[in-house]
Amino acid sequence: MSTQAPIRRNTVPQIAARKGGDPIVSLTSYHAHTAAIVDKFADFILVGDSLGMVMHGMDSTVGVPLDLMIMHGKAVVRGTQKALIVVDMPFGSYEESPKVAFRNAAKIMKETGCGAVKLEGGARMAKTIHFLVERGVPVMAHTGLTPQSSHVMGGFKTQGRDESTWDAHREDARAVAEAGAFAVVLEGMVEPLAAQITTEIDIPTIGIGASVHCDGQILVLEDMLGLNPWTPKFVKVYGQLGPMIEDSVRRYAEDVKNRAFPTEDEVYR
Repeated sequence: MSTQAPIRRNTVPQIAARKGGDPIVSLTSYHAHTAAIVDKFADFILVGDSLGMVMHGMDSTVGVPLDLMIMHGKAVVRGTQKALIVVDMPFGSYEESPKVAFRNAAKIMKETGCGAVKLEGGARMAKTIHFLVERGVPVMAHTGLTPQSSHVMGGFKTQGRDESTWDAHREDARAVAEAGAFAVVLEGMVEPLAAQITTEIDIPTIGIGASVHCDGQILVLEDMLGLNPWTPKFVKVYGQLGPMIEDSVRRYAEDVKNRAFPTEDEVYR
């Protein structure tokens, strides 16, 4: 009698080892059923705090609470078998001190079963990243356009348009790599800067609105499926689920009004 080998999740070292190798595939997911679909193709899945805007109608990610991230993180872990699951640390859960960051990161990992956390910030967060990694918390960093800082940045603006800022962005990436992050998301960054950073640091870069030369790419699932009314210019839309859902709901409403459902005999025979 043959037995099927258990499916093993991708690990942090496996993702880190992909530097300069086959491109890393990633998407966001916030619930079990979409996560199960994404799991077939993604190397890691990010439970992003973008869920505040995508699922809960918030104006930014700033208002997302820790418990909400944990709730969605649990759902994604339950719906998957293969992908490494990374959960965003929301605004206010890690900036105060490394000790506060560790307490909240440990809570996320213990309650969701995820394999790593992600936090925003470059050189200013290097001390915190080092503190977490030394204590067994794998960290994915996030530099460039950092949505949790959108109020300080004056909105969601592409970073690096002024070449005089490049050194600061390069230093941010070097700092998080040296602090022990196993990968770094480069968001909303001009292509040549992101490409340069990718060649300069020893950990994988994950691009979103950055360079095709990054070691991997990530998109918000709802963006690439055409579910959001406003989609960033850098997003390639692979489906139009919004219009499909609207048409399905319209036809359902018409059937309700016309009582156009299977009869009892058709259902139970």
